[in-house]
Amino acid sequence: MARGLLHALAGAALGVVAARAAYTLLTRNRPQDPGDRWTRKNHRGEPITLLEGPAFVAGAAAATALAPGLPARARIAALLAGGGSGALGAYDDLYGTTSSKGFKGHLSALARGEVTSGAVKILGIGATGLGAAALVSRGPADTLVNGALIAGSANLANLFDLRPGRAIKVGLLTGGPLLAAALLRGRPVGAALAAVPLGAAAALLPDDLGERAMLGDAGANALGALAGLAAVTTLERPGRLVVLGTVAALTAASEKISFTKVIAGNPVLNRIDMLGRRPVDPA
Repeated sequence: MARGLLHALAGAALGVVAARAAYTLLTRNRPQDPGDRWTRKNHRGEPITLLEGPAFVAGAAAATALAPGLPARARIAALLAGGGSGALGAYDDLYGTTSSKGFKGHLSALARGEVTSGAVKILGIGATGLGAAALVSRGPADTLVNGALIAGSANLANLFDLRPGRAIKVGLLTGGPLLAAALLRGRPVGAALAAVPLGAAAALLPDDLGERAMLGDAGANALGALAGLAAVTTLERPGRLVVLGTVAALTAASEKISFTKVIAGNPVLNRIDMLGRRPVDPA
């Protein structure tokens, strides 16, 4: 456990330093110009940069490459899961349209012969998830379960990136227990894989909560994929199946209900959601 803890602390620290450095480099001398391709309007209608997402992807990738205690296959899996889903998310950030929405909407459009940016992202993240899973799995059945968990987690994390800090908070609240479980089970690889994105996400949380930046598809997809990979390398198959079922159920529910309305209607969830945020403007 001591070695796993040291590796986790090193991975988290590297994630913090690398993500902050990447964010500083990407946003230096770059005003939030509404005409900039990386600028969007947030839920208040204010300009906000999407460069937090590429900063997270770059920071997590650099930390993964340098983190101690990771076997080559696990390191490559993390780079593929995080980098692949991040790149596909960035593509959707820059070139995505709103003609089709949601998992069902993009697949329905694809069935009609219309290839949306969202469909490209869904299929691409599925492929990178399977590729990453193949590097850390035992046999075809394990690869399918693990690949679905990595890809599903990437998609689900993006569904929470609708308010300041929400996706990162979800990532921290899920990644923290995974890190603890990996340490208690004596899984140093799982601990390191959980610690790196936790550090990178925590480093960017102040700018997200301050409504200066947001993860966008690039950062949220990468954060979710890395959390899924941490689960894959930490949990036994029954636990992974439970997590996969939860991810699938929440994804299906998102097609019918608004997570924002559910969170706002629950006092505990709303308190967590509003922690560190600017007050909501009165109607």
